[in-house]
Amino acid sequence: MSIPESSFPGERVSSYDVTARLDTDYYAVFADLSDADRAAWDRAKAYVDEVRDRMVDAWDTADYPLDVARRMGELDLVVDGIDHPALTRLSPLAAGLVNMEISRGDGSLGTVLAVQGGLALRTLALFGSREQQDRWLVPLARCEVLGSFALTEPDHGSDSVSLETTARRDGDGWVLRGTKKWIGNGASGGVTFVWARVDDEGADEHGSVRCFLVEQETPGYVGTVIRGKASLRGIHQAHIVLDDARVPLDAVLPGARSFKDASTVLYSTRSGVAWSALGHATACYEAALAYAQQRVQFGKPLAKFQMVQERLTQMLEQLTAMQLYCRTMADLEAAGRLRPTQASLAKYHNTRAARRIASTARDLLGGNGILLENAVMQHMADIEAIHTYEGTESVQALLIGRDITGMSAFA
Repeated sequence: MSIPESSFPGERVSSYDVTARLDTDYYAVFADLSDADRAAWDRAKAYVDEVRDRMVDAWDTADYPLDVARRMGELDLVVDGIDHPALTRLSPLAAGLVNMEISRGDGSLGTVLAVQGGLALRTLALFGSREQQDRWLVPLARCEVLGSFALTEPDHGSDSVSLETTARRDGDGWVLRGTKKWIGNGASGGVTFVWARVDDEGADEHGSVRCFLVEQETPGYVGTVIRGKASLRGIHQAHIVLDDARVPLDAVLPGARSFKDASTVLYSTRSGVAWSALGHATACYEAALAYAQQRVQFGKPLAKFQMVQERLTQMLEQLTAMQLYCRTMADLEAAGRLRPTQASLAKYHNTRAARRIASTARDLLGGNGILLENAVMQHMADIEAIHTYEGTESVQALLIGRDITGMSAFA
C-alpha cells in the first residue's frame, strides 16, 4: 500500500490507508464456500468498492442517495435469502455474506438492505396475495420501488405488540389512523407495509393485527424525514402520520393476520443484524490493524508495541467468535433447524462484540480515529443503531432467558 508523504517537518505521513479490505478469516470460517455463494459475495464486494466514496460524503451530509440504493437492486443484492420462485435464491450463507460485506462498506447501505429486502420484500413474499406479488415483488427486489416496514410507533418500540395504529373498515376500503417512527424508506416515495390493529367492533377480527400495503402518495399518508441523527446518516428514516389514509380492501395482505406474523419477519431479520454487526466489526478491526502497521511513534510502528499487539489479539478473538456465530447460524438455517432464539443469541452476542471492537479500534487510532476518512468513527456510530433495532439487547436477553428457563420475565 502507498502512504502519502509530506515534505514539511512534523508531517511525514499526511494520511493512512486503513479502509482496504483484508479478508480477515483467522479460522478459515468462510474458506469452503460454494461457487454460487462466493459469486454473490464477490458481487457485494464490487458494489461496495463502486459506491463507498459516495456514501462517505452522504453520511457526512446526512443525504440519502437513492440511485445508490437502486444500484443495489440492479445487482440483485437485496433478495436476502428469501425463497420465492420470482426471486434469485441465495443460500443463508450467501445472504449473510452479502449483508456482512455491504455493512463492512457502509452501515447505511446495510440498513437499506435490511429494510428493502429483509423487511419489506420478505413481508410481501410471505404474506402478500398473488396479485400484490405480481405487481410489486420484482420492482421491490430490483429497488425500482423502495419499500418500508412500518411497525414501530413513537410510543411503542420494544413493546411493539401494543401498537395503537388502527384500521377501520369503511365501505369499499380501509381507513388507517395512527403514527409510526424510525421507518426506513418511509418518506422515499415508494410503498409502506403498515401494521395496524383492526377497529371493527362485532367483527371476528376486531383487535387483531393486520398488514396493509400503502402507496406513499396516498392522501392522508405523511412521511417526514427524521433529522439530527448521529447514526446511519446515509439513509432516511421517517416519522409517519396516517391521518385517515384510505386504502382499497385489497390493500390488506391476506397472509398477515396477527402480530405473530410480524414477529416471523423480525425473527428472520435478527440473523441479518448479527451478520451486519460482523461487517462493521471487520471494518474496525482491519482499520486498526492497518493503522498499527503504518503509524510510527517513538521511532517504530505501533504494531511493534506489546500493548497494541494484545489489543489486536483481543479484537481478533472477538471477531472470530462473531464469524463462528454467523457461520453456524447459516448452517442451521440451511438445514431448517434455526430457532428464533438462536438468531436472538447471535444478534445479542455480535452487536455487543461489535461495540467493543469499534471502541478499541477508535482508541487505537488516537485522534485519527474520529476522522470519517478512516471509517472507524462512522462504523462506531452506526453500530449503536443496529445494537438497538430488530430488538434491543434487553429484549433479546428476555427472549433467550424465557427459552432456557421456561419462565417469562416480560412485564
